[in-house]
Amino acid sequence: MDAFLDGFAVVSQPENLLYCLIGVLIGMLIGVLPGLGPAATMAILLPIVVTVDPVAAVIMLAGIYYGAQYGGTITSVLLRLPGEASSVVTVFDGFALAKQGKAGTALGVAAIGSFVGATFSIILLSLSAPLVASWALDFGPAEYAALALLGVLLIATIGSGHPIKALIAACVGLLFATVGRDSFSNAQRFSFDSMQLADGLDFVVVAMGLFGVAEILYNLEERHGKAHVPAAVNNIWPSRKELKQASPAIGRGSVIGFFLGVLPGGGAVMASLAAYATEKRISKTPERFGRGAIEGVAAPESANNAAATSSFIPLLTLGIPANASMAMLFAALLVLGITPGPQLLEERPDLFWGVVNSMYIGNVLLLVLSLPLVGIFVRILRVRPAILAPITALITILGVYTINNSTFDIFVMIAFGIVGYLMKKVGFEPGPMVLAFVLGALLENNVRRALLIFDGDPTGFLTRPISGTILALFLVAALFPIVQAVRHRRAATPDETHHREDSLR
Repeated sequence: MDAFLDGFAVVSQPENLLYCLIGVLIGMLIGVLPGLGPAATMAILLPIVVTVDPVAAVIMLAGIYYGAQYGGTITSVLLRLPGEASSVVTVFDGFALAKQGKAGTALGVAAIGSFVGATFSIILLSLSAPLVASWALDFGPAEYAALALLGVLLIATIGSGHPIKALIAACVGLLFATVGRDSFSNAQRFSFDSMQLADGLDFVVVAMGLFGVAEILYNLEERHGKAHVPAAVNNIWPSRKELKQASPAIGRGSVIGFFLGVLPGGGAVMASLAAYATEKRISKTPERFGRGAIEGVAAPESANNAAATSSFIPLLTLGIPANASMAMLFAALLVLGITPGPQLLEERPDLFWGVVNSMYIGNVLLLVLSLPLVGIFVRILRVRPAILAPITALITILGVYTINNSTFDIFVMIAFGIVGYLMKKVGFEPGPMVLAFVLGALLENNVRRALLIFDGDPTGFLTRPISGTILALFLVAALFPIVQAVRHRRAATPDETHHREDSLR
């Protein structure tokens, strides 16, 4: 309890409060700007934040992440243009409400739902993170290897993109993780006798290319020539009847968001989709959804904010990022000389509780600021990408150079930027590749360490209770899509047969 209260003392320092405010404002801004997500923004700002105090830097980056979930709602409702991927579902009913003259009501319900979902998740994060961290202290190489393997699979199977494409991207990420010197035998792998590649690819440089440069290129193309007219915003606060209608959806969305946010590959996008689908399925009038149902705004908005907060649990307690934005935060922590994992709570309680408690304050700031700033954010949308892109590109190039004072890193970043751009063009998300790149080193090193402990006997992974349980979950997660596909095929067969018989008559 003392450490928890000390966390409030940490975040109450003027410098940390200022960075919390800057973080949530930047987060809202990039949430409003379509395409430029929190991962890309963190990639662009990473070289700048390393000059800041580590606690303040992480508080700001965390604020960017959960602040973006708020900002994405504004353009979803007013312009039918989701600023964030997690706000895509909000478009369905949010824009329909705006067309009915209820844009203010939709934004008000979204802000209240976001605040409730995030606060619910922060409370559970505060209660559960120390327990998870103390449980993770019992983890050895076998447990970490099993967890990394499960993480790679979940990235591919429950992410927002196509599973096969995500799996291919994850495999490529694992391959990139093997570049450089073998940490056990010291042999060079895929380095092509290059001194710059001898120590492997720098995760920060790769992530800045795949998220930062790729997003700049993609947004330049996607937003060229588009113009939107925002709807009018009146009566921001919903009525008592509308609040009563939205409250159960906010509650269910918060619970769904918390649990899906913890899973690798889950995150805010998956949570908002699941919450919306749940509300539609249990509703007595599902036909209202897509035509301006309040629940269709309340559920996904509370879920994506709850998920954004709970995704900090695996990062801070296990050192495993749950999504692409958490991977960028993972990179930031490494650059700042901080290793996330079960020891973080003991070694840096000021940072751990400072960041967690900053979320309480950050969410209050977001609730207070989100609606009054709607008009300003809509005006910012009119700034041409041709003006913003060169500025962000220059910051990114200067930033990546300052990390290692290496021009080679700039070329690597540009190369991965082009790879990321091409991936998005053909429907591959760079997130699975980056996450697999992080998990690849964790997986390989711990598999080999565990095999040394087990004298080369792989059954040792199955005989240990925790690693055995995780591998059993891996098997279930791997077989579930196959079983589901077989069931769907069997269910479809009678209809097809009936169809065929009808056509023959």
